Amino acid sequence: MDHEHTLHLSKDRKLKKLIEHNGVFTLTKRKNVCIYLCASIMSQQLSTKVADVIYQRFLNLYGTKEPTPEQILNTAPETLRAIGLSNAKVSYVHNVARFAIEQGMDHRKLNKMDDEEVIVYLSQIKGVGRWTVEMLLMFALARPNVFALDDLGIQNAMIALYKLDRTNKKQFREDMLRVAKKWDPYRSYACLYLWRYKDNPPPLKNK
Repeated sequence: MDHEHTLHLSKDRKLKKLIEHNGVFTLTKRKNVCIYLCASIMSQQLSTKVADVIYQRFLNLYGTKEPTPEQILNTAPETLRAIGLSNAKVSYVHNVARFAIEQGMDHRKLNKMDDEEVIVYLSQIKGVGRWTVEMLLMFALARPNVFALDDLGIQNAMIALYKLDRTNKKQFREDMLRVAKKWDPYRSYACLYLWRYKDNPPPLKNK
């Protein structure tokens, strides 16, 4: 079955091959944005395997249900350190929970904002950067047109496929954006295919 995004992206010959090889990808929404963001922070600088173990230990702290932001904030730092989180990550996870309580990150609230507004809004949280919010836009809010410019997997795939050169950082970024322009308004899906190129998907896609 053809999807609009695959038809559009197939106009790019390089992507067409990746689509033919990998089939149709879809993005799905997640209601619990707070948990997604906490899991994303926990996974940083870790292999997917280790990240999965730590995330499972985290969920086990709260029994069978995903914890509320209040429960996360009330979890003692030493308890979070004991499941394998660094001091910095404990602090960042608490920051996310506090922000969820005080400012709100309900998916309904975020759905009223455009992509850039969500990035600006959630980047206020210490420990949450632009890349993390871009992953959230794709994998928790299912936004179709996000382009992860600073993602190493995307950069490496574009260097290999489109013969880009990263010697001059500013020029490299401009070249990436120029290539990506033709994927608009389905740049998120293009990223999914580029990650598959070297089998290098971002961690926690399904968390």
